[in-house]
Amino acid sequence: MSKVSEMTREKWIMSTFPEWGTWLVEDIENEVVAPGNVAMWWLGCTGIWFKTPGDANITIDFWNGNGKRTHGNGKMAVGHQMANMCGGRAMQPNLRNVPFVADPFAFKHVDAVLATHYHQDHMSAEWAAHVLQSGMTTTDDKGNEIPVPFIGPKKSVETWVKWGVPEERCQTVKPGDIIKIKDLEIVCLDSFDRTCIVTTDSTGPDREELTGKCPTDMDEKAVNYLVKTPGGNIYHSGDSHFSIYFAKHGKDYDIDVAFGSFGENPIGMQDKMTSIDVLRMARNEYKFHPFFWQVGGKYTWPQDKDKVYYHHTRGFADCFEAPQNIPYRSCL
Repeated sequence: MSKVSEMTREKWIMSTFPEWGTWLVEDIENEVVAPGNVAMWWLGCTGIWFKTPGDANITIDFWNGNGKRTHGNGKMAVGHQMANMCGGRAMQPNLRNVPFVADPFAFKHVDAVLATHYHQDHMSAEWAAHVLQSGMTTTDDKGNEIPVPFIGPKKSVETWVKWGVPEERCQTVKPGDIIKIKDLEIVCLDSFDRTCIVTTDSTGPDREELTGKCPTDMDEKAVNYLVKTPGGNIYHSGDSHFSIYFAKHGKDYDIDVAFGSFGENPIGMQDKMTSIDVLRMARNEYKFHPFFWQVGGKYTWPQDKDKVYYHHTRGFADCFEAPQNIPYRSCL
């Protein structure tokens, strides 16, 4: 049979997805982090993989799902958080705009799975399933072997449990809590995700009525994390909007690297920090060092502290080191 006649939709999907195969998985697993450093990989959205010299591996907001995949009826659910916020009803065209850079089922080890909040693009049933089904373990602060924990605010834990993660594997956190994992210490801090605060349990017409009610459950819905590592302190703000309380976190902790959720918002919507918000978050007078990342790229602190951007390796560093096979040099 010919290759064309044997081709099916299923074969096409299995041969091309995930787009990067195990390339990034191999990069992460083969990385040996030098003492006094911490390595990070951007996994898309607010997903980050952290790895330390002590081989502590954690993920925050590792998402393996999809955004919109069909126009459907052209309408947004009446109780969707964006509909709650702005009263819009037309379909929000939030397609996933980055590739799947890591195959969650190919990883052999992780020490903890963390989520900043329970929105669908910050948690992954696929990743949870693999961590559970593969029997991954880690060690506690006494050196005892334990199952890999799932760590997040109350609503994230409820989501994991709904998916089938055993409740005893989950650890509910709130601002002020401290988690220790190998040579990492994770401090849970306030979130400023105002889209999360208007997220209701129902997305249908029976959604909770928020009008006139003072919300008191932000700490149950979302947290920010300060990850203290041998290389420095990394601040992960989840989907936080700009808040003047960033300054409080900056005064309370020495922060070496800060992640902010940037996006120029469409008319009538405030869901991400704009470029000005990020500037205010960092510090005025440019007393900071911006870094521009590509999805799937690695950033090591403080080894890469002077870099201003990451670009994937293009190859050909060994050009002209072996004999060429060309008719004549003027071809070049």
